Amino acid sequence: MADYHFDVDIQQQLPKGEVVCGDVFYTRRIKEEGRVIMVLSDGIGHGVRANVLATLTASMALSYSSLHTEPDVAAKVFMRALPRSSDGKESYATFTIIEIEVDGVVRIVNYDNPPTLIFRKGEYFSPKEIEVNIRGEENVGKILRIREFTPIKGDRIIFMTDGVVQSGLGGKKYPMGWGIEQVHEFAKRQISRENKISATRLARKILNQAAMNDGFNLKDDTSCGIVHFRKPREFMLITGPPFYKIKDVDFVKRVTEFPGKKIICGGTTAEIIARELDLEVNIKHRYAGESIPPAAEMEGFEMVTEGVLTMGKVEEVLENYTRETRLGTSPPEEVVKLLLEHDIIHIIVGTRINWAHQDPEQPIELEIRKFVVKRVVRLLEERFLKDVTLELV
Repeated sequence: MADYHFDVDIQQQLPKGEVVCGDVFYTRRIKEEGRVIMVLSDGIGHGVRANVLATLTASMALSYSSLHTEPDVAAKVFMRALPRSSDGKESYATFTIIEIEVDGVVRIVNYDNPPTLIFRKGEYFSPKEIEVNIRGEENVGKILRIREFTPIKGDRIIFMTDGVVQSGLGGKKYPMGWGIEQVHEFAKRQISRENKISATRLARKILNQAAMNDGFNLKDDTSCGIVHFRKPREFMLITGPPFYKIKDVDFVKRVTEFPGKKIICGGTTAEIIARELDLEVNIKHRYAGESIPPAAEMEGFEMVTEGVLTMGKVEEVLENYTRETRLGTSPPEEVVKLLLEHDIIHIIVGTRINWAHQDPEQPIELEIRKFVVKRVVRLLEERFLKDVTLELV
């Protein structure tokens, strides 16, 4: 098992007056194969037309890469599928495909996007690049640039669209555009100043500088993405007590021995842990306008919340989360913050039904809890590329 986790983030900005981005970024995790595929495509021009071209290209690239199709064969299909303009000239979209095998190599396939920048130990790292011609007579002269390398902890990959390298074009400072060399030097300075800079922060800095180069009036869709291989951060979420009451002691011991941050979603679960550890659960004041029970504090845990209602809201926040989302301070949003800050997430779902309550709805509540938690797991794995383990006890 690899001793690193890769943190991925992309920052995008549109030209003034546009409402649809002509750059499209898709990801897919193939858990059973231990692979993650990322595609950034830039449709020619900008606006709706560019978005359609980029969406078509990115979705095909993702599908063909998932099927292990050779890049030159897949690219031939892309070129054939993309629409042509009324005058017969070709319409196309550029693309960068990054495929990561969790225990193996990284392969980067680039067609007409700016070159990817790879940093290792703060310095530029340049693995061997091969050029492959796209198949088909109609694609003569069209070349894919492919690089492969085995990542180590601390490596960074920076990938981008033309909006970054062409920013400042025609201006006094960068008459020929910012250029890939200047982007490289800028990124190197940022990494040197802040060795542990996050993927999000570095991508945002590069994008902000590109916008500054254009006088904060970008002329093209601009995207910058970062993959950062780093030490993983582990997290545990516990919801529901274990099925067998006799297992309470072992359950609590396991939870307390977990080395990372942890939270409890469920009052009964918190009571069991507090009883076994002789701790107090202190309820926080209710937030104004909050529609679910307030959170609580308990020594050794980041927070304690109500169970099913909170998890349902957590699922809703994750489902609607975008790069523009600003999370508040309600219990579900605090839970989401903790989930997104960590890489390896252990979720333990207790399956005990409290028959003492003589509540016929209890079995239904248990099924709802399991259903909601499974949806949260799916979102974390597929949309946020987290490593999640789910255990029913």
